[in-house]
Amino acid sequence: MQMTRRQMLRATVLGGATLALASCTTAPVEEINTSGPPRRGGRLRVGLVGGSSTDTVDAHIPTSASDGTRLINMYDSLVRYDSNYDLQYRLATAIEPNDDATVWTITLRDGVQFSDGRPVRPEDVIFSYDRIRDPDNPKSGAASINHIESMEVTGPNELRIYLNAPDATLIDSLAEYQMGIVPEDYDPKNPIGSGPFKLEHFSPGQSTKMVRNENFWGETPYLDSVVIIDFQEEDAMLNALLSSQVDAIGSLNHSLARVIDADPRLDTLISQTGMWLPLTMRVDVAPFDDVRVRRAMRLAADRPQLVDQVYSGEGQVGNDMFSPYDPAYPEDIPQRGQNIEEAKRLLAEAGYPDGIDVTLNAAEIQTGALRSAQVYAEQVRPAGINVTINQVDSSTFFADGNYLEYPFALSFYYTRNFLQQVNQCATADSPFNETHWVDPEFTALANEARTIVDDEKRSEMIHELQQRLYDDGGYIIWGFANQIDAYHKYVVGLQTHPGGMPLGQAMFERVWIAEA
Repeated sequence: MQMTRRQMLRATVLGGATLALASCTTAPVEEINTSGPPRRGGRLRVGLVGGSSTDTVDAHIPTSASDGTRLINMYDSLVRYDSNYDLQYRLATAIEPNDDATVWTITLRDGVQFSDGRPVRPEDVIFSYDRIRDPDNPKSGAASINHIESMEVTGPNELRIYLNAPDATLIDSLAEYQMGIVPEDYDPKNPIGSGPFKLEHFSPGQSTKMVRNENFWGETPYLDSVVIIDFQEEDAMLNALLSSQVDAIGSLNHSLARVIDADPRLDTLISQTGMWLPLTMRVDVAPFDDVRVRRAMRLAADRPQLVDQVYSGEGQVGNDMFSPYDPAYPEDIPQRGQNIEEAKRLLAEAGYPDGIDVTLNAAEIQTGALRSAQVYAEQVRPAGINVTINQVDSSTFFADGNYLEYPFALSFYYTRNFLQQVNQCATADSPFNETHWVDPEFTALANEARTIVDDEKRSEMIHELQQRLYDDGGYIIWGFANQIDAYHKYVVGLQTHPGGMPLGQAMFERVWIAEA
C-alpha cells in the first residue's frame, strides 16, 4: 500500500521524536524541581500553527490563534471567563444592570495602570468601546455592543452605559478577549495595554516577543518574557518541541499525542472545550442556496467518525448548533446522524439526481482543519457529493477577507455563549458571517432574546433560534474539540480552560519555569 503524504510526514515526526530523544541534553526529569515556591525569571517559548502575514497586535481585530494569544497577554478586559468558565472581574470590580438591563454601571478597580504607567480611566473604557463599534471601521466585537446608545463618566472610577434596548447578556459580551481596554490615544503601531505582558517585538506570521509588564495591576508575572513562534505545519511545531527549540506548543494534533506520552520530558494539557471547526456553506450561492442541498451536505457527514479521525476521539459530536457550554444549549433536539440515502434523495429533489461537484477551500487555520476536510470529502462521496479540496496557505485564506467569500470553506471558533456567537457570525452586521446567513426574523428574535432578563424565558427563545440553525443554517458543525497542548515538564502553572485558545486560554501570568 502506498503511503500518503500525511502518513509520510507523520512517520518523519515519529522518526524525529526518536532522534530528539536520543540527542536530548536537558536534565533528567527527576532532577527538575517543580514544587514551590514559583521561580521568577526565564523565557517561555510557545509554538503555534496558523499564523500568517495578516496577523496583528491590534487589540480589537484578532483572527488567528497567535493574535488571540498576544491579545490576552497584552490587553486586559473588564471581565473574562476563568478556568471554570465562570465570570471573573479584571479591570472592573462591579458591572451592574438596572432592573430592565438598559443601563449598566461599571466600577473600575483602583490603581490600575497601562504598561506605560498611565492610569486606566473610565474615559479609556468609553474610547475602547467606541473604537470597537466605529460604524466606519467596526472591529471584531462590534456586533455585540452596537446597541450602546451612549456612555458617560459618573465618577473617578465609574462609568455608565446606556443601551437602546435591554440586554441581559451584556456582561458576557464584555468578557470576550477582543474587548480589551486601551488608552484614549491608542495606536496599534505602538500598542499599549494593561495586561501582564507588553510588546517588545512583532513579526507577523513569524515571531512575537512580549516582556513582563511591571505596571500590571495583579500579581507580577513570574516570567521575564514570552516568545511566540509561528509554524506553518504542525509537524515542524512538534519537532521543535521535541528538540527543545520551544518549551510548549498549542493545539497539538490529537493523533500525535502518543509521541508526547512516549517522551518522559514532556506532558500534555487536555481541556474539554467548545472550540469548533465547521464547514461553511454560503446560503446565497448555488448550490448551497437550496436548503435541501445544505441538509444533504449535513446528512452525508459521519460525525462520530470525524471526531475519531480528526480528534482521535478527544472531543464531542456536534449537532449543527452553536455553543454547547451555554446553559441554554438544547439537549432535546435529535442528534443528526449520517444518512446517505436521505442525502441522495434531497439532492435529487433539489435538481441534482447525479450528485454535485463542489470545491472546499481549506488551509491549516487550526490544528486538524485540513484533516477534517479530507475526512469529510471521503465520507460524502457515496452520497454523490464530489469534493475537490483547494488547499491554500493561511495568509491567502485570510487575505482580503477571502474566507468570508468562499462558497464552501473551513472556519474555526472558540467557546462562546449562544448570543455572543450569533453576534460573531449569524447576522448581517456580524464580522465573520462566512455563510452569509441574513435572516431578518432570526435577527429580530436574537435581539429580543437579549432583552429577556428571565433566564428561563431567554433559554426558550434561544432554543427556537438553535432549531432554526439546525434546520436551515449554513454551518456543518460536526464536533467540538478537546484542546490538547504539550509542554516540557519544567513549565509549571498551565491550567486547563474550556475556552479553546491554546495552552489554557494563553493565560501566562502565573506560569513559571522550574530550574533543573
